[in-house]
Amino acid sequence: MDSKGGKNKIGWKLQLAGILLVPVICFVLYTWFTLTWSFSRGERAGYIQKLSQSGWVCKTWEGEMAMVTMPGAIPDKFLFSIRDGEVAKRINKLAGKRVVLVYEQHRGVPTNCFGDTQYFVVDAKTIE
Repeated sequence: MDSKGGKNKIGWKLQLAGILLVPVICFVLYTWFTLTWSFSRGERAGYIQKLSQSGWVCKTWEGEMAMVTMPGAIPDKFLFSIRDGEVAKRINKLAGKRVVLVYEQHRGVPTNCFGDTQYFVVDAKTIE
C-alpha cells in the first residue's frame, strides 16, 4: 500500500507543477514572440521633443518626436520607446537636429515593462 500511496503523491505533485508551470511557460513564450517578431518596420522624420527614462521597476526610455509636414503646419507627435541604452544616448546627442528614427512596431506586448508604446526605435540618423 505504501508504494501506491507514494506514487499517487508524486503523480499529484507533478500534475500540480504542470498546472502551475504551463501558464508561466506560455506567458514567457508569448512575450518573447511579441518582442522578437515585428509587425511593421519603418522610418519617421522630425525633431525630438522629449526623451526620458521612466518607470518604477522597469526603467524604459520614452520619447516624443514632432513630425512637421510643412512649415507653419501643426506637427503630429510620434510617441516611441527605446530598449537599447546606446540608441538612447545617440538620440540625446542629436537633440535639436532633424532626425530620422528607424523603428519596429511590436503589437500585443503583454506588459508595459518593455516600453509604454508599441513603437520601438532601433536606430537614429541625422538629416543633413
